[in-house]
Amino acid sequence: MAGITGRLTSSVVTKLQSHTDGVNIRLGAMESADSTLSAVGIRNISTLNTSVDISEKAGHAHYPALLVYCDKLTNSLEEKFRHFSGKAHMVVEVRNSQDKLDGLEAGTQLYVDALCAMLDDSRGNWGGGALYCGGYTVNYEPVAKGGKNFLQKAKVGFDVEVSK
Repeated sequence: MAGITGRLTSSVVTKLQSHTDGVNIRLGAMESADSTLSAVGIRNISTLNTSVDISEKAGHAHYPALLVYCDKLTNSLEEKFRHFSGKAHMVVEVRNSQDKLDGLEAGTQLYVDALCAMLDDSRGNWGGGALYCGGYTVNYEPVAKGGKNFLQKAKVGFDVEVSK
């Protein structure tokens, strides 16, 4: 199953880093459309499922950051006689940090909005038997100590149907 999750994770990272419609391009477009918005571009997009403490101790913490991983894989055999037919639940974790509380949540929301806009435009066949039908959930976590002083995380989860 590692082949499926690895391929999907790479596909999501490629979409996030796209120079034509990736997250940073969308952030720039949102800022151009509304002069009251201001955010630093995403500095780090990686394929990690790690806690804040571990990533900071290992030196992988560069904020704002997106962490992409698959947290659940279900082979429900929806299509009989297929090796794998089910869903992969993908997560893109948004981590935002700054030294003051003012504007931290607004910045995190802006990153989530750009990510969700990218997902809205990514519906369809992702190749290799992967199909994203749309839909996602967003879970915001409270601000905590970490990063540059204060850290906020948001998790955007979505299902990708896989048939292989």
